[in-house]
Amino acid sequence: MKSTGIFGIRNAKPILAGCRLVMKRVASGEFIDSHTDNTVNIRTFKPGDEVTQAALFNVAAFSLPGFKPANAEDVKKRTRGRGFDPTTRVYAEEGNQVVGYCTLEPEQERISFPWCKKGHESAAGPLFDAALQAAGERGLKKVFAAYRRDWEPVLKFFADRGFAVAREVINYWADPVDLPTQVSRTKLPINRLQRTDIPALAAMGKGVLRLPEDKLENYFFANPYFPAESLLVLRSPEGTPLAIGIGLESATYADVKKVDPLAPCFRLGAFGSEGFNTKRVNGLFSFLVASPGNALTAGLALLTEASQEMTDGTVTAIAAQCPSDAPHLLAFYARYFKEQGRFPMLEKLL
Repeated sequence: MKSTGIFGIRNAKPILAGCRLVMKRVASGEFIDSHTDNTVNIRTFKPGDEVTQAALFNVAAFSLPGFKPANAEDVKKRTRGRGFDPTTRVYAEEGNQVVGYCTLEPEQERISFPWCKKGHESAAGPLFDAALQAAGERGLKKVFAAYRRDWEPVLKFFADRGFAVAREVINYWADPVDLPTQVSRTKLPINRLQRTDIPALAAMGKGVLRLPEDKLENYFFANPYFPAESLLVLRSPEGTPLAIGIGLESATYADVKKVDPLAPCFRLGAFGSEGFNTKRVNGLFSFLVASPGNALTAGLALLTEASQEMTDGTVTAIAAQCPSDAPHLLAFYARYFKEQGRFPMLEKLL
């Protein structure tokens, strides 16, 4: 079977031609640089692009605050992963040289900045347009981008193309010794999440959860990175879920005090990170609540229970993450946690 890329052509073939500086249209789908007469072709991924992609990012982004170099091996892990679609990565070629790239992650609805080699920045527009077209062809209704809040040139690029900040994602941490001690623990039962609780979880998480209800059961009960037993449910005397929390502990996960709090990394287990690439952070706590007015008491009850279950001795700080458009949850974290940093999520309707 022939493999087809975006725009219905075979993988690794040119899908658009463009150029840098002043571009003059000379044929359907082709542009030419009126200063140099060089064309820039846009094509999809082909094996071997991983090394070039990492090098391009490192050259283009090294002067930005908090820059961390990309590693070709990390790129290869994704391109060799199950389900990788080569038509979701587009590259700009000038002559025999790759001068830029842009990526789309359709399952996450996430799009990247078009990283280009210095002197070839005019390839950014055609690259980004190709990635947006790929999103539209897959039926996506919107896309988002997430970058550090101090990467101003990158954020301006998205703003200039109609992206707007939909929310900020706020990172928190707390020293366990600073958390309040409940003199008398709640008399309401706290036990494990059941599959029959999924509709209640979906209702609590409306506007926060990033997966539809029909995918939540698989996410929480067949997640390779945390067991379903890590999810706790605060119930009414009749058994109705009032709040749902999660607590994660693993010595192999990152120390929250050592991670970059401005990096656009979603934290594994935090409600609102479902379906995204995530950072595994030790001591992560997150919760949802049915009634926003009960957020403080329900959140504290679940936090107390979760922290008491972190018994391996590896948690020296509790981590959390919360979207800015959930004010009742923010009030809880603002009261009991310290803010580390935040990053914006920019969205555009297609």
